[in-house]
Amino acid sequence: MATHVLHPGAKGTKRPRRHVTLNEHLPVDHRLSTVYRVGAGLMGLVLLAFGILGLIDRIGFFDTQGDTVATLNTNGALSVLSICVGVLLFVGMVIGGNFASTLNMSLGVLFVLSGFVNLALLESDYNFLAFEIQNVLFSFVVGVLLMLFGMYGRVGSALPHDNPYWKSRHPEAEEQHAEH
Repeated sequence: MATHVLHPGAKGTKRPRRHVTLNEHLPVDHRLSTVYRVGAGLMGLVLLAFGILGLIDRIGFFDTQGDTVATLNTNGALSVLSICVGVLLFVGMVIGGNFASTLNMSLGVLFVLSGFVNLALLESDYNFLAFEIQNVLFSFVVGVLLMLFGMYGRVGSALPHDNPYWKSRHPEAEEQHAEH
């Protein structure tokens, strides 16, 4: 797989085209970092509260029947997993920047995948997290929200020209601006 795509430059010369990666550096004080932090913090708070409320009920760790907490079914394993992911999102909130954005996107994808996997496991003996349909829907909603928070300002066709991700995708515009 090629890592660079060659295309004609301004005077017909060939030069490598820069690719945007998920780890492009965002200026420390950039306003997008606030969106990534708020998203990670809100979702982390929700998951942490759900996990703690589940552990307070002292239900079995792998009890497939589970118990209801905040209209969602849970057991000890799901509660501990929710606390761990909530703490991880809080770490992302504290670090901020690209780390929070990439973490939000990655965990969002994992939540959506978890929703599909647990949807397939409903009413089976392998449903060790005691998921029910409301848990699946919650997993989808949290996953989409995390992806939204993580991708905000990074993807889209209408990014402003002062956006660092737009600049990274359009280095020729930066060169033209430097020439004038």
